[in-house]
Amino acid sequence: MIEVLRSGALTTVQDQGRPGWAHLGVPRSGALDPAALRLANRLVGNPEHAAGLELTLTGAELRFTRAVTVALTGAEVDLLVEHPPGGARPAGHRPGDMGRPLSLPAGATLRVGPARAGVRSWLAVSGGIAVEPVLGSRATDTLSGLGPPPLRDGDRLPVGTPTGPPAPVDLTVAPGVPAELRLTLHPGPRQDWFTPAALDLLFRTAYAISPASNRVGARLVGAALPRAVAGELPSEGLVLGAVQVPPDGQPLIFLADHPTTGGYPVIGVVEDVTPLAQGRPGTTVTFHGPQR
Repeated sequence: MIEVLRSGALTTVQDQGRPGWAHLGVPRSGALDPAALRLANRLVGNPEHAAGLELTLTGAELRFTRAVTVALTGAEVDLLVEHPPGGARPAGHRPGDMGRPLSLPAGATLRVGPARAGVRSWLAVSGGIAVEPVLGSRATDTLSGLGPPPLRDGDRLPVGTPTGPPAPVDLTVAPGVPAELRLTLHPGPRQDWFTPAALDLLFRTAYAISPASNRVGARLVGAALPRAVAGELPSEGLVLGAVQVPPDGQPLIFLADHPTTGGYPVIGVVEDVTPLAQGRPGTTVTFHGPQR
């Protein structure tokens, strides 16, 4: 088991999500940076689809009741391992490195510090987090409530049986967190609901990530996008990366826990939302068109 001593601001169980259920109103969910979680799983010898933990901004503190291998990827954080007395290693603390397998004895405590840069980190544990799957996935969907609830202090999480050895690596190179997020935007499908000036504003001005952002969507603050058509749409389908524009004109980019339908017009779709997983409030966001 994993004993949650400190759950942090928002720590959830995540895997690669539950694709294929949107027609029933269920989004994919899953890790906001699927590649980062896949890497963490490979480092500890798990299949890439194994469930791990997504930690948000303030880190967490976890105790492991059996010997495990762990690996952490994503935002830059400090890791501290506390060894229990009576083990093969002397009791005390030792620092750990991100992006490499860390062997922990039974009873060890892992302390993940606050993010120095970026927002989210992904922790894999050998054997994976073995909570019960829902519709084929163990991911926490914060919008619909599917999957396990966000972690709370005192929770206990089951760990599965390891299926492979840790990866024989000493270091992986993590991409840095850019000061500005430059996103590729494909116009449509409701581009015609906006004035020509709206797309010009979207492509030529900078926005900032709002503190009201979460796993559902990244809210942006900046130039309001003027509408050419008044009123609202009947609800229609939404996809990952859809840029919806509410009545205040401020764009909202939908992320992993997005709803599957909505009634505000979608001015375009972001090609890759992964960089937004590390976007802090105030981070600059700019858009550009697809390269031809």
